[in-house]
Order: sequence, then C-alpha cells, then structure tokens
Amino acid sequence: MTVAIDRATGKRRGERAPRPGPLRRLRHSFQKYWYAYAMITPVVIVLGVLVLYPLGYGLYLSLTDATSDNTARTIGVNEIEATYKFIGLDNYADLLWGETAYDRFWSHFIWTIVWTAACVALHYSIGLGLALLLNQKMRGRTLYRLILVLPWAVPTFVTVFGWRFMLADSGVINSALDALHLPTPLWLEDTFWQRFAAIMVNTWCGVPFMMVSLLGGLQSIDSSLYEAAEMDGASAWQRFRYVTLPGLRSVSSTVVLLGVIWTFNQFAIIFLLFGNTAPDVDILVTWAYHLGFGQQPRDYAQSAAYGILLLSILIVFTSGYRRWLNRNDPQLAI
Repeated sequence: MTVAIDRATGKRRGERAPRPGPLRRLRHSFQKYWYAYAMITPVVIVLGVLVLYPLGYGLYLSLTDATSDNTARTIGVNEIEATYKFIGLDNYADLLWGETAYDRFWSHFIWTIVWTAACVALHYSIGLGLALLLNQKMRGRTLYRLILVLPWAVPTFVTVFGWRFMLADSGVINSALDALHLPTPLWLEDTFWQRFAAIMVNTWCGVPFMMVSLLGGLQSIDSSLYEAAEMDGASAWQRFRYVTLPGLRSVSSTVVLLGVIWTFNQFAIIFLLFGNTAPDVDILVTWAYHLGFGQQPRDYAQSAAYGILLLSILIVFTSGYRRWLNRNDPQLAI
C-alpha cells in the first residue's frame, strides 16, 4: 500500500489535523458568532441572578442547620452574626428516613402524587371533551370559546377567593345542597372535603389551557383522514381512537408534561384556599413554604431541602417521560 505524503508539510495526505483545544475553539466561536453571544448575554445574566444564584444558595442552605434563630439578622441597632453550621446530608436523611419522616415528608409526597394525577387527568379529559365540542360547526362557537376561557383569564387569586366564598358553610354551594335536602360537606374544615375542593378548584382553573391547546391540535388534523375513515365505514368511536388521538399525540405529550410540572408545583390555589389552616392538604411545595415562612422558628434549611427534593423529583420524572416518549415514538421526544 502506498501512502502519499505532502512534501510541503510532511504530513500524510488525508490525515486529520489535531483538534484545537477548548480555549481556542471558544475563541474561534466567539469571533465567528459574537453577535449571537451579545444577544444572549443579558438573558444569561438574568437567569443567573433569578434562577442559578437562588438555586445554588438553596442547595447550600439545605446542607446546613439554618433557622431564623441562627442566621444573620439585625434587631434595632444590634447586628447578630450567623451561627448556623454545615451538617451535610443530615436534613435529607431526616426528611426521608427520620422518625417523623412519614408525617413530615411521605404523607405530603403521596398526597402530592394523588393531587397531580387527579388534576391532570381531569384537565385532559374535560379539556379534550370541550375541545371536541368547540371543534364542531355550530352557532355561537366564538362566544362559547370566550366563556370557557374566562376561568383561565381571570387572575388566580380572584378565582380562588370566589370559590372560597362559595364553599363556606353558608355559601352558595351548601345553600343549594341544603335546598335540595342533600348533605352539606364541610368543604373548608374536613380533610377529605378540603382535598376534594382543592382538586375541584384547580380543575376549574386548569381546564381552559388544556382545552385551548387541544383545540389547536384538533384543527391541525387533516380533515381528509376523517373522510377516508368514514368512507371505510369507521364508527365515531373508531375515528376518535384511530384518527383523533394519534393526531393529538404530539400536542398531548407536551401539555401533559406541562400540566404535571405546573400542578406538582401549584402553590397559589392551596395556599389561597386554606392558608395555614389545613396542614393535611399541603402538597410538598406549600409544606416547604410553611416550614420556611409559616412557623416560628423558620426552618430555612429544611425548607431548602424540600425545594431541592422537588426539583430532583421533577428532573427524574421529566427524564423518564422523555425516555418513554422516545421509545414509543422518537418524533415526540422533547
């Protein structure tokens, strides 16, 4: 075999040049794409200040025993220095395996999973049903869309306070049930009915987004597919199963993931509906707030540990969800 050698450089022809170092590649990239770097620099700074720094500081606090009694603070003219210390992973071990781990973490974790699954299932099923109705040709369809989107457009605190008034013992809902000679639940006092009310209110607030997203997906499905299925003698259920659902697969995969993340971290509805009066209804995020800001002394370290655990759970779920999508349909992988 003959190997050609370039006389000028002394290198074999076709031989790959050594790869430049990382600093040289970075400098070359900056020289070539300086405008793109200039455009994204403000975004990177904002993300660093608003996301990365709080996340890093929260991770550090979760490895300490910081509380409102041993952190740096100012009382009058006196400045008290911080006395908390680094304790490693003790907070995580205490939350997950301590003597009161079930009451402090696992009970809230189980309820958070039930809350998330129930709400997302209701959001998707009701939203899909309404989207199918609004996708039909009928009079007043624009008005119906406007009315159904209103719960999403109204500020959350207004919606929740309205539901709180209606769910009170002498509210509209119990008055109507009493007029029909039906039992009147203690919506804001009994644990079971508190949880039921929280799911109901969150469903009311979350269905419009799911409906609008799925309606957009329905309108993107080629109508010729329905015509072909109908010509082949497919029933309404078969057209829904074999045309509508596959056509909505890409939209559904995205909105379900968003719904899980938003519902898992849904703070406003439970906090505004019950405040600090219903600890058994607290999901992980509201319980973390209670530990950090709703008690004395404020347990900043435990609250930060909850935040890191929440982030870890969502990262694991998102990674598993993406793997599942990639295995079933690579085109749907996010």
